[in-house]
Amino acid sequence: MVATAAAAHKPQQQQTRVLIVGNYCHDVLIQDDTVKAESLGGAASFISNVVNGMSIPCNLVSKVGEDFKYPVDYTPIVIPTSKTTVFHAYFDLGILENGHQDRVLKRVCACDPIRPSDLPDVRSNFGMAVGVGGEILPETLERMIEICDAVFVDIQALIRVFDSVDGTVKLVKLEETEFYSMLPRIGVLKASSEEAVFMDVEEVRKWCCVVVTTGKDGCKVYWKDGELRISPFSANQEDPTGAGDSFLGGFVAGLVQGLAVPDAALLGNLFGSLTVEQIGLPKFDSRLLQRVKDEVQRRKMQCLHCERSDNELDFLKPVGHEQFHASLGSAKLIPPCSSQARPWTPSNSPKETEQTPIPHYTAQAKLLVNSVYEEPIQTVEGKP
Repeated sequence: MVATAAAAHKPQQQQTRVLIVGNYCHDVLIQDDTVKAESLGGAASFISNVVNGMSIPCNLVSKVGEDFKYPVDYTPIVIPTSKTTVFHAYFDLGILENGHQDRVLKRVCACDPIRPSDLPDVRSNFGMAVGVGGEILPETLERMIEICDAVFVDIQALIRVFDSVDGTVKLVKLEETEFYSMLPRIGVLKASSEEAVFMDVEEVRKWCCVVVTTGKDGCKVYWKDGELRISPFSANQEDPTGAGDSFLGGFVAGLVQGLAVPDAALLGNLFGSLTVEQIGLPKFDSRLLQRVKDEVQRRKMQCLHCERSDNELDFLKPVGHEQFHASLGSAKLIPPCSSQARPWTPSNSPKETEQTPIPHYTAQAKLLVNSVYEEPIQTVEGKP
């Protein structure tokens, strides 16, 4: 059952490991003026997908409208007076001269922001502020800092702004936002290489750990006294959407299980590479997930001397880091179970990709990921 705004998220009775805060979205992927796929979107969906895959308990706070059409593991707050946030991702527009941008995002509908009163009245070890549509308010991040031992923030939750006419996503400098003064009280700030240019990394690293993802080159970790480059995993990219979110989910999953930062970042790189190989929200093979969990536990046993408390990060690269990278790479090569659904690709025939409409949250049947997007395109202001 879906919670309404009036009956949203009753407080849980005991401390949880991970609190994820960010709205679910409807993502529409468009190329050559043609809808290629629809998918459940939002950083929270990609992150919870990874956290669930790694069997880590968590709470998730998200808001949607009554038009929300996907089954999810964590009940969102439904706002009857609002629609679910919708993003259109265009893959044939706006390639910049630096060659970095491979898509243009437009927010065509925005659900209500998440407020401090929406958060559970219970402590969490790790909090994750991962808004994508402007739903994380400064006061909400303040509350997360109060109720979480360590807070991890995706910079997109802080620096995204949206064109008032067509909703095109734009970025502003971090220092110009209301969030900048909070940096000394967060644990980790994650950014893509394109987003990192909107902050002074050398300044921000004085206050908190900074992790910059660099796509096929892996990621780089900065802290006050040093920096490390973390190796990538090879991938055949189909869709970059959610790669950074899956990275962050894998990164925190590693830290929750006691890995040092460099090893946790390897786990993040692995899940980022798995995500780009599928369109939309990825489905992780069950055998692969079990192998990865086994490798993480084995690695934890090898590094018992690296154990830390939940609010401390160990930045030193443990002995055997390269071997851990190799073991995760081997896990990725496991052939998928034949019973698992294949990711959507343009080569799949219509008969293979056709899915049955299912009723979810409303009386009207909704199609899953491969349906044609039939609703009229709306801007945030509600104008066609």
